[in-house]
Amino acid sequence: MKKFLILFLVFSFQFSNAQTDSTAVNTIYKESFPKWKNKNIATLDVSEVAFVNWNSGGSNSISALLGIVSEANYKFKHFYWNNNINIRYGINKQQDQELRKTEDVVEINSNVGYRKDTLSNWFYTSRFNFKTQFTNGYTYPNTTNAISKLMAPGYLYYGAGIEYGKNIETLSVYFSPATIKTTFVLDQELADAGSFGVEPAVLDEEGNVIKEGEQVRNEFGILFTNAYETEIATNIYMKHSVNFYTDYLNDFGNIDVDWQVNLDFKVNNYIRANLGSHLKYDNDVKNLIAIDEEAEEVEYLEEGAKIQWKQILGIGVVVDF
Repeated sequence: MKKFLILFLVFSFQFSNAQTDSTAVNTIYKESFPKWKNKNIATLDVSEVAFVNWNSGGSNSISALLGIVSEANYKFKHFYWNNNINIRYGINKQQDQELRKTEDVVEINSNVGYRKDTLSNWFYTSRFNFKTQFTNGYTYPNTTNAISKLMAPGYLYYGAGIEYGKNIETLSVYFSPATIKTTFVLDQELADAGSFGVEPAVLDEEGNVIKEGEQVRNEFGILFTNAYETEIATNIYMKHSVNFYTDYLNDFGNIDVDWQVNLDFKVNNYIRANLGSHLKYDNDVKNLIAIDEEAEEVEYLEEGAKIQWKQILGIGVVVDF
């Protein structure tokens, strides 16, 4: 009986040690194994105004803005790879007016970075960005002549540089001395007009096309970006991003600007409010002014590039999936 008891105690001790060692191995394995983090968010903001016998007057209207963000981020030791797709589409319908588009964005981002050790906040980074739209854009009320279409324009940025980010998910400062910018205008009519900076068509004295306009324009220049996210107050989140780009070969020093600031006000897990500002300047995007909006065929006068600004305010629902 004593021998049996001794053997039982020895076996129990060895089994306990084996479990401890196994737990330690599993913990080390989990910490060293590469991890993907996925996040998907859908938002819908709706606003509506209706009048019945309203003596001050007014126009009934309804607007909606749908947004979808999908992220897949990978992190392992000194290496990270962040990917996201951002889709936004908005419409507005007012009384006695046709349905109008208020927002239309399709954007894909992929960033890859590497640092020499975990003590360093500097990364060697390569970035890819692509942006276009879904449907035709118009200078309302004229809906006959589209001023933009799917892949007209489409923008692609690809480059490599250095990036500072103590916490790369919330703060990033990126500088690339070698970034390619490609502008696509895959609609021949818009390409012939030289829209968005592509080479326009060559015409004869009677206006006939001798040589079609180019559908692709390539640039090579400097890109600087900054992004920052933080909770500025309880349930109020700010997201800021700004891009500056200048081309070495064409008008060096003429800077394209793309600056966005968004405030998210979280009511609960499903209800939120959003206030956004989007400012842009691109010397290749010229401003169009209608000469006579009441004419059967509206003609436009092209002016120089101007600062573009858009402000968005919405209240709606958010769903994680």
